[in-house]
Amino acid sequence: MSDSIKEIVIVGGGTAGWLAAGVIAAHHLSDDPNAIRVTLVESSDIPTVGVGEGTWPTMKNTVRSIGIKESDLFEHCSAAFKQGGKFVDWVHGNGDFYYHPFTVPLGYGRLDLAPYVNDIDQFAVEANFQHHVCEAGLAPRTLAENEYSGQCNYAYHLDAGAFAELLKKHCKSKLNVNHIIGTVKRVASRPNGDIGAVHLSNGQKVDGDLFIDCTGFSSLLLGKEMGVEFHNMDHVLFNDSALALHVEYQSKSADIAPHTIATGQNAGWIWDIGLTHRRGVGHVYSSKYLSDDEAAKNLHNYLGAEPETLEPRKISFNSGYRERFWNNNCVAIGMSAGFVEPLEATAIMLVEIAARYVAENMPPNRAIMKITEKRFNEQMDYRWQRIVDFLKLHYMLTKRPEPYWRAHADETYIPDSLKEDLAIWSTRGPISADFDSAIELFPAASYQYVLYGMGFRPNFSEQAYLYKEKTQANRIMQQNHQITQQMLQTLPSHREYIEKWLATTH
Repeated sequence: MSDSIKEIVIVGGGTAGWLAAGVIAAHHLSDDPNAIRVTLVESSDIPTVGVGEGTWPTMKNTVRSIGIKESDLFEHCSAAFKQGGKFVDWVHGNGDFYYHPFTVPLGYGRLDLAPYVNDIDQFAVEANFQHHVCEAGLAPRTLAENEYSGQCNYAYHLDAGAFAELLKKHCKSKLNVNHIIGTVKRVASRPNGDIGAVHLSNGQKVDGDLFIDCTGFSSLLLGKEMGVEFHNMDHVLFNDSALALHVEYQSKSADIAPHTIATGQNAGWIWDIGLTHRRGVGHVYSSKYLSDDEAAKNLHNYLGAEPETLEPRKISFNSGYRERFWNNNCVAIGMSAGFVEPLEATAIMLVEIAARYVAENMPPNRAIMKITEKRFNEQMDYRWQRIVDFLKLHYMLTKRPEPYWRAHADETYIPDSLKEDLAIWSTRGPISADFDSAIELFPAASYQYVLYGMGFRPNFSEQAYLYKEKTQANRIMQQNHQITQQMLQTLPSHREYIEKWLATTH
């Protein structure tokens, strides 16, 4: 057996498997016989979980790099634009809301506007036009602008099952990905602990040099076969259950929210994601604080539907991630590597990031792989820790009185790393210098939007002498007001834009 890395075997389909296949195959696409070959083994008897249909703005570049037209993504996946998240009832539970928009504040990187905003709760309003664009239900661009562009930063809402099918078709027809349908029956290991091959129930043997585990929660290769332990984070992020369902629009012309809506409940929250043909709605909650029947009642109240008309699908999960993500010649991507609740759509984003790392750092031989493994594990472990911290940030500052929310605010369940951040931010708030790592997932702007939206108020007066640029800050906020008014007058409605745009491209 040669030490060269030529045969890449991805075990598992769905969004994680086919997205990983697309990213890796597109990066290494070549007619050279010495180029790597990508094979995806997919079992037809394992359904796709499809928990999240929201993505992060990184998806624009990912889909474009694979070679898929944005209009095709919208047409085949009933996609819509996602310009951020609207968090309703997270602070007091009395109708309060704030936005985490995807566009950074005006002046970002040059001047921090937070010390100059009169009401810090309104930071996203004063520093960013996207709050108003979302509230008005508008698209992120006009028909005069090209695809993959826009005045507002955006991601997508999409049908996860349809997205996986689009990726599958594209990978097979355009990127030379070999597709094998079969269920893994046995994994054959080499003396050095590497995986040598997977044996399928139909008797077929699939050899490989690098195996990518996209088998979801089962983590068939990394978890079960290689015994890499799961690092449980349920003591920080309490949610372990979800009820998910599809909701039809009342009419074909109904408005499509250009953002994810997350509405706090007594022991969890409800997501509401608008696609062009339906909404995806679900309740994420902790079974310790809420029964399935109580969660279903919350959904009933939210939708205004009769309980007997709701048939949600129950999903159970543990929040956490593997102790290692790359072990010998096996890499876990997707839920086989870890999972946390769908807040902030981190699941698909992590698939993109992991797949891109593997593609761009593909070791040419087994000797170098050990170094790549080490660096990948260090980076992914850091990313998972930061994700846990960022998601916890959404909960711990709440003023809601219910036991579930009070437990989230208990310091016992807050990571020390997050406590340290909050101590620093108590006098100056998050700044770009806090997030200067090349492997950060969320910039300072994201932390600012959530912190200030939740009512966190740094004591800027302790170093008031640093904040002498009020004139410039006022000028930026006035500029933001002018841009906002311009956008409200020129941007089309979300549904109107999608329908007219697709009509011109097909």
